[in-house]
Amino acid sequence: MASFSSTIRDRFYHKMTSLVSFILKVIMLVQLSDSENRNPALTYLISSFKSYVISDTSHSADITELNLPKSCTISFPNGKDDLMNFEITIQPDEGYYMSGKFLFSFEVSPIYPHEAPKVKCNTLVELILFLLVYHPNIDLEGNVCLNILREDWKPVLNINTIVYGLYHLFTAPNPEDPLNHDAAEMLRNNPNKFESNVKHAMSGGYVGNTYFTKCV
Repeated sequence: MASFSSTIRDRFYHKMTSLVSFILKVIMLVQLSDSENRNPALTYLISSFKSYVISDTSHSADITELNLPKSCTISFPNGKDDLMNFEITIQPDEGYYMSGKFLFSFEVSPIYPHEAPKVKCNTLVELILFLLVYHPNIDLEGNVCLNILREDWKPVLNINTIVYGLYHLFTAPNPEDPLNHDAAEMLRNNPNKFESNVKHAMSGGYVGNTYFTKCV
C-alpha cells in the first residue's frame, strides 16, 4: 500500500501545479467576459475544478483503503499512475464457481462517487481476454447484473462494496434478476444440471451452442 500512497501524493502534486494554469484560464475568461457573464464564468470554472479534485481524491482514498477478500486481487493494466482504470480478479473458494478465475475491469467516472464505476467481466486465460462466462447474472458480452452498479448506487458506496457484491454473485448467483436467461432458468429448475454446466464451461467446452474457454 505504500506504493499506492506515494503515487497518490505525486498525482496530487501534479494537480496542484496545474492549478496555476487553471487560474490563468479563469483570469483570461474574466477579462474576455462582460460584467453580466463574469460571475457565472467564475462559478462554473471553480466548481469544475473542485469537482475534479474532490472526486479524484475520494477515489484515491478508496483504492488505498481497499479491504479485499482473500480470494480477490487488484491490478493496474495501465500502470499505477492510472487509478481510474483497474482490474479485479476473483477466484471463488466456495460455491458453484469454486477454483475459477474471473477478471473484472473497472472504469471509474470523473464524477465518482456520484456515479457508479463501469464494470465488465472478462475471463482471463493465458493473457487473452474472453468475454464468456456461464452465469445467470453475467451475459456473454461481460455485462454484469448487480443492482448497486445501476439503480441502487449511492455516493456512500465504494469500490470495496462493489467487489464484495461481485464476489457474492459467484457464491450465490441470483436467477431472479438474470442477464443470461438460459442459465437462470437452469438454476431455478434443475440446480444439479446447472452445477454440471458450470463445471463443464469452466473446464472448457460447449454449453448448448456456446463454447466456453477453460478458466480453472
